[in-house]
Amino acid sequence: MLVLIISFVSQPTIANATDYQEELVSIVTFNTNIAIVLTLIMLVLILFIWEPLPIGMIALSVPVLLVVLSPWTKISTEQALSGFSNNATIAVMAMFVLSKGIQNSGIVQLLGSKIEQLTQGNERAQVGVISILTGVVASAINNTPVVAAFIPMVTNLARRTKVSPSKLLIPLSYASMFGGTMTLLGTSTNILASDICARLIGHPFSMFEFTKLGIVVFAVGLFYLITIGYHLIPARIIYENDLVKEYEMKDFLTKVEIKDNSSLLGQNIGELVKHIKKDLDILRLIRGGEEFMKPLDIKTIRNGDRLIIKADKETLLDFIKEKGIEILSDSQITQQELESLDKGQEVIEVVVPDHSFLAEQNVKEVNFLERYDASLIGIRHGEGLEHRNLKEFTFSPGDVLLLLVTEKTLERLKDNNNFIVGEVELKNFDYQPTKIVTSLGIVGSVIGLAALNIMPISIAALGGIIAMVLTNTVKSNEVYDIIDWEVIFLLAGLIPLGVAIEETGTAQYMASQLIKLTGSFPLIIILGVFYLFTAILTSVISNNASVVLMIPVAVGAANQLGANPFAFILAVTFAASASFLTPVGYQTNLMVYGPGGYKFRDFILVGAPLQLLLSIVVPIFIFLFWGI
Repeated sequence: MLVLIISFVSQPTIANATDYQEELVSIVTFNTNIAIVLTLIMLVLILFIWEPLPIGMIALSVPVLLVVLSPWTKISTEQALSGFSNNATIAVMAMFVLSKGIQNSGIVQLLGSKIEQLTQGNERAQVGVISILTGVVASAINNTPVVAAFIPMVTNLARRTKVSPSKLLIPLSYASMFGGTMTLLGTSTNILASDICARLIGHPFSMFEFTKLGIVVFAVGLFYLITIGYHLIPARIIYENDLVKEYEMKDFLTKVEIKDNSSLLGQNIGELVKHIKKDLDILRLIRGGEEFMKPLDIKTIRNGDRLIIKADKETLLDFIKEKGIEILSDSQITQQELESLDKGQEVIEVVVPDHSFLAEQNVKEVNFLERYDASLIGIRHGEGLEHRNLKEFTFSPGDVLLLLVTEKTLERLKDNNNFIVGEVELKNFDYQPTKIVTSLGIVGSVIGLAALNIMPISIAALGGIIAMVLTNTVKSNEVYDIIDWEVIFLLAGLIPLGVAIEETGTAQYMASQLIKLTGSFPLIIILGVFYLFTAILTSVISNNASVVLMIPVAVGAANQLGANPFAFILAVTFAASASFLTPVGYQTNLMVYGPGGYKFRDFILVGAPLQLLLSIVVPIFIFLFWGI
């Protein structure tokens, strides 16, 4: 190790930094074109962080601006629209469908049951096995749908073995990122980086070109998660046997009885609820031993009726005041009492994924009862629980919703990509060995065709979609809903921005400015700076945006330093898949944020040491494997 360190420090540096910097300034002169492109980059970054519109819509505005400003951006209409026909965009689109085929086969749920047998409730062992399993699967298919499929399995495992899901879900997200670095198909970032690499230096990534580096990252990351990381990850959620109790609903669910002098006798429940101004809902009507579930609109109130009402105490007391309604002494409601299994009604949790239409909508706009025949009972928003004024609550990706649903509704929600159903019991899942073999065979064929250069990855992946549909592994009407169109729009919108960065000399100018700051350092240190800067950037904006912005700059810097541009491209690519510092920089972090009940600072606490560790490890092994 000492020899390695000495060799790094003694690498060639710029002999005369001042002379070299003056030479760079003469080569790359700041001009109006560069100023406009830099302004556009800053505008996009600010909008991505602020998010006044969905990120996909912001990205779609980029080609428009590039054409409007074409005298300065040097981008033609064809170049502005090139993102839609780009190989990376098509391949990423296809990967969503291939991943869904794997999910539909039931293999994920089957693996989940095996984890419980292997770990026997040992928390650290669960972290290790889940991380290994997630990383291996995420290396073959896109890592985002892998996490979406694994969240229910992990939360169910945690509930059954009395382990806090918080201890397992950050490792799930991080391991999916490690796995995504092992093959070309692991993440959309790799596919996009491959396309940019081909355009800039004529060297697209092969399927397993950087697998050896990915294995190193995976091994280092796994060791960190089961040692240092294990102690840093907090146990934010402690599971109860009762979801109603876990969501602290005892002060918000009450059983009341209608007396013979009630002013509500004969009133229609639907009309009654409609005219209530406050946040109060009637969930259940119990009459003479028979229970009636929502919708209760046509039911009229009779003497002796018992109602289960969701409201805070103040609202409830105001509602029943002088209306001949009595709060029952046994009014404490449990999950078992709220559920009606003989009528197929149960309490479940669902997660709002980052691409869900629910994001930025409020409860009133979604209207769960009319749209899904479900009652919204409570919400876990990050570390906090929301019970009051739910009608005005605005959903965010990562929120966990506590719903009272029917059996039919549960099946609909499982098939709806706007939700991740967090409570899918293994005993109810229909394993289909034929589909498991078929889906794995199709994905394996796509990987094989691309790896052997028989056909481009985009064409092989499109063929995989057709095969999934023809074999009924994925239903044809599912295909359009499966695709995360925000990711597709993001790629299509930002790819031409990368072209503008190159065409106007902006990449070379940005590279020269970075070299002014780091030009006297050894190349291994400069490589580490690019890695760390990209990793921090991707924690604030998207991973794909980081790749589009940073790869041209990295190649420009490598060319000006006389270094290996492929090494710099790899550093940026791996850093873009290393978003450990915030829950908002990467889709998988956002997906586990709510189910884990995490605080924002938890990701900084757990992710910062890992980020620094990989900022050292990745440049060292790039140097060893490819040279710089």
